[in-house]
Amino acid sequence: MTMTTSVRTCVPAALNGADWAEVEPVLQELLARRVATAPEFEQWLIDRSEADAACMEARANLYIASSCDTESKAKTEAYAAFIENVAPRLETVGFELDKKQVELAERFRLDPARYMVLERSKKAAVELFRPENVPIQTELDKLSQDYGKIAGAQTVNFDGREQTLPQMAVYQQSTDRSVREKAWRAVASRRLADRAALDGLMNQMVARRHQMARNAGCADFVEYAFKEKQRFDYTSRDCERYWDAAAKHVVPLVRRLDAKRQAALRVDPLRAWDLAVDVHGRSGLKPFDGGRELFDKSACVFDALDARLGRMFRSMGPEGGAGGVNGKALVCEQFDLDSRKGKRPGGYQYNRPRVRRTFIFMNAAGLQRDVQTMVHEAGHAFHSMLCAHDPLVEYRGYPTEFAEVASMSMEHLTMPYWGVKGGYYTSEEDGNRARAEHLEHSVTVLAWIAAIDGFQHWMYRNPAHTAAQRDAEWARIDGRFGHAIGWDGLREEYQSRWQMQSHLYSHALYYIEYGIAQLGALRLWLKSRTEGEKPAVDAYVRALTLGGSKPLPELFAAAGLSFDFGEGPMARVCEEVEAELERLEG
Repeated sequence: MTMTTSVRTCVPAALNGADWAEVEPVLQELLARRVATAPEFEQWLIDRSEADAACMEARANLYIASSCDTESKAKTEAYAAFIENVAPRLETVGFELDKKQVELAERFRLDPARYMVLERSKKAAVELFRPENVPIQTELDKLSQDYGKIAGAQTVNFDGREQTLPQMAVYQQSTDRSVREKAWRAVASRRLADRAALDGLMNQMVARRHQMARNAGCADFVEYAFKEKQRFDYTSRDCERYWDAAAKHVVPLVRRLDAKRQAALRVDPLRAWDLAVDVHGRSGLKPFDGGRELFDKSACVFDALDARLGRMFRSMGPEGGAGGVNGKALVCEQFDLDSRKGKRPGGYQYNRPRVRRTFIFMNAAGLQRDVQTMVHEAGHAFHSMLCAHDPLVEYRGYPTEFAEVASMSMEHLTMPYWGVKGGYYTSEEDGNRARAEHLEHSVTVLAWIAAIDGFQHWMYRNPAHTAAQRDAEWARIDGRFGHAIGWDGLREEYQSRWQMQSHLYSHALYYIEYGIAQLGALRLWLKSRTEGEKPAVDAYVRALTLGGSKPLPELFAAAGLSFDFGEGPMARVCEEVEAELERLEG
């Protein structure tokens, strides 16, 4: 089959996927349609794909609107109306379509090289679906929206003005330790004000997720999540091996880096507000000022890395460039970059699958970590654009374990160009400092990922736990994977730190993917250093064009990587990154 971005389909181009009155007749026609030949089956798959894409895009647009403006009642209610009234119906009819698709796949044997991943996915979805879980999922979506509203409203009055929590991060770079501590405590106090509410949300979520698992015949939500996320190529035991490898190789590196930091700062003990400041007393890095400048500088960096990537990134800007913005901020069809009150925290890239255009959301505050977020989300955007040719929406998506390789690889592969003309830094010293900060975070976060993943496994294997038991387990896990810092006098702040991780609320048991992908991305970076940058970028582009059409091991192989996130890759990455850190800081 020739893959093109313009496909022949009976689905109306202007189908409003948020309007059930428009969507239902299209889906019912697909259910009733007589399919008599393999070519007719392939056409049916394309038509279903386009109908699904319209509904997915409607949800994307509503989610984007509500996350950009959590204070808007109209936008919040529009998204809530979709998840309450449309999403459950889509899921129910979707199950009937899945069943028909599985039956048709049995009758008409299509090329397995092309369709095996799709057929495997739909068969697993049919086996797991339970109609009684549809209203539970709707409740969970609403609870996730409640989390977004709580988090989006978190601000503090500091330094004479109201500031969001992402904006407060700049004070952690202050060379005045008293300022860092005061800012850290202000943020921690604000989080604690919502501690009970967030505990209540998590209690409800754990109970509902466990009920979903039991309804589907699973022992617990861990088993259910592995099936629901279609983790065909690894098991929970592989996750445990990842935890063990992180404890053996990453944690000792984290502790060595902490000891060096403590000695350089001449503090005893090292505290939570000492982890982001420059140990040489230099003020915080300032790679850009506002979202508009972030876009412009990022465009120059991508141009320097690879002309293909530069063209794709620039095509996302207003009218293909950097105009059409208000002041320093950048808000346009495909970007909303700057932090402000009433905006959901975090960052994401969301694909609009019918028009095949992406959207990047973030809360930039002018920090180096915002640079990392920008190039990270751009990597996701490249992934969406490079596989946009596929007529099947399922293949215009991709397993998260490899989606994050696409994003994280951009963090690493762009590093040599952060100081290019028009880029983020004008001095080699600042560029090397930024690279060192980035590499340190990239390897030490592997331990945090192990902690979050292990914590989730414990929560859902012990669904009757209390909030106090949950906090105690977090403290135990952090003792295994966390930084070597002092928490005296901060018991509540310490035990509730897990609440900062939004994935625990919005994407349960979704976090190990970052560890799998980070190891892959760091290995691709090492490949660029040993085999050459062009072969690494070519492999990157080649792999991304596959979208989700191949199993995980084949996607990794297309990028020149093995699908391995155990002790061997962990040990090598830690060794090579530590050596590079010594070079950059030497």
